[in-house]
This record gives sequence, structure tokens and C-alpha cells, in this order.
Amino acid sequence: MTTLPDVRLTQFASGGGCACKVPPGELERVLAGLPGGRAGDGSPHPAGELLVGLEHGDDGAAVRIAGGRALIATADFFTPVVDDPYDWGRIAAANALSDVYAMGGEPVLAVNLLAWPRDKVPFELAREVLRGGADVCAEAGCHLAGGHSIDDPEPKYGLAVSGLGDPDRLLRNDAAVAGTPLTLTKPLGLGILNNRHKATGERFEHAVATMTTLNRDASRAALAAGVTAATDVTGFGLLGHLHKMARASGVTAVVDSAAVPYLDGVRESFAAGYVPGGSRRNLEWVRPHLSAEVDEDELVLLADAQTSGGLLVAGEIPGHPVVGELVPARETTLVIRG
Repeated sequence: MTTLPDVRLTQFASGGGCACKVPPGELERVLAGLPGGRAGDGSPHPAGELLVGLEHGDDGAAVRIAGGRALIATADFFTPVVDDPYDWGRIAAANALSDVYAMGGEPVLAVNLLAWPRDKVPFELAREVLRGGADVCAEAGCHLAGGHSIDDPEPKYGLAVSGLGDPDRLLRNDAAVAGTPLTLTKPLGLGILNNRHKATGERFEHAVATMTTLNRDASRAALAAGVTAATDVTGFGLLGHLHKMARASGVTAVVDSAAVPYLDGVRESFAAGYVPGGSRRNLEWVRPHLSAEVDEDELVLLADAQTSGGLLVAGEIPGHPVVGELVPARETTLVIRG
């Protein structure tokens, strides 16, 4: 048995997990006006019909291919969210695969994306990260073959993933309909617990278990229920991802804050001050678009930046809590009830 060096990977990263995403407002300004991949003159694109592009910030891009299928493509990587390299690899892989599940597809092929500070962190730890990613891909029934690696001041890991889906049954941001319930398939608070882990070294096994759980079963259940709109809850928090869906679909989302589930220890950790900066940035981004009956603390919790969070589904899935509903468009995209 080989003993691995005792290294706290989170201490080599300025951010952590999906909380290190570029703030959503800045990202949208940069992407505004960029081509979405369709032929500029409206003619058929030689690569096939682009079904989902940049327009609504969906979880992946999708193009119609031969055989009546949709090819779904995505990429996701981030800095360490936990200190254990194997767990980080598992979490990052589950998070990347989730983008395909959030589109209603099944992942088929993934390649590794690895950045490593070779002069600071033993490279043998990178093998454990890659092993974690490989094990989760095997669980998902997705091939993992090759990839790309660079020398970088901060460790980063993730996957580029390709999947397949039914082009007529994709789960999209712009397909939510008023009158349907909102279902959340994983509890919130991952950003807060991960922030505490980074600050103190405390391990939260239930958080790791949540982050490494694939969204495969939830995606399949959503399709079986006839759902047409869904997204996964990651770095932009519940409020950020819900705002994007409601805006794209021309509806308003009403959230029952009392129905939203949280992981054990989240509220205590929040009260102790373990809040990622990304969570507060998420709230500032959506603040102009919400009306709320709850206090500031509750809003920060709802905006907490998640890593490998659950699916947010415009529909009802057995076994998962309904946290709100979609209604016809109002002055704001989000209404938060106490």
C-alpha cells in the first residue's frame, strides 16, 4: 500500500468548486453578441441543426445528428473543493456529467481536463484525482479516454463530456411552462459546508456523498414524467439558475423557502460565517429581479453556490420535494415566500 503525501489541496486554490465561476453578470456581458453557432444567413449549417446554443445559458450545447439523435456537448472543471484528491476527482466528474443529465441526455464519452502545479503539489496526487474521475465515469457507463493536462499555478480538474439524447425531448431552460411545480433533487448548502471545510479541515461526509451522487436517475425520472425544462443547480445557486430558466421561458418562479431542503449543519455553518463570496455575488446578480418575503440571510442561503448540486425540474418527480411553482410572468422573475 502506497502512502500518499498529506497535502490540503484546497489551500492551493483561491476559490473552490463551482464557487470559483466567473460571476454570472460579468459572464453574460462578455457573451452578449457572440455567435451562437448557427449559420448567420439562416441557411442550414454543415454540422447539422443546432438545437441549443448560447442564447439561454443552458447546461450544454446540442446539435441534431444522423439517426434521429441529439449530440450534447459540455465541459466543466474547477479548483479543489475538498482536500482528498480521490474525492475531488469524483466530485468534479459527477459535476461535469451532470450537465448532460440536466439536458435529458446520457453521457457517452468524456476526456480529462487537468491543470497541476507540479512544483508545489506532488504529481502522484493527480493520479488519485484522475482515478476518482475514472471511477465515477465507470459508474455512469461513460467512456473516459485521454484528455489534456497543463502545468498551472492552481490545481484544476474536470471533464469535457459528449452525450446523446432525443432531440425532441431535451430538457431546456426556455421550455418551462406556467402552472407547473418546481422540484429540487438535492439539498442546498454545499457551498457553505465546502467553505467551512477549506477554512477548518473538517470533513463533511454527507456533503461528499451528495456531490458524488449522479443526477442520472433524476434526469431519467424527469423524462419519464414528461418534463420539458430543467437545469442543474451549481455555481450560480438556486436563485441564479432559476432566474435564468424563468427569464428564458417568460414566466415567474415562486419559491416556498420553507420547503427548500438543506444539508445538516448548513445553517449552523452559515451563522458561523462560512459563506463563499460566490454566494453573495449570486444574490447581488438576481436582486433586481426578485421580490422577497424573507430576510437577507435566507436569500443568501438560497443563492449559495453549489458544486455538483441537484436538478431543478419544472415538473414533479416522485421522491423529491416540490419547492415552488411557475406562474405567468410578473414584474420580477423570482418571488420568494416565507
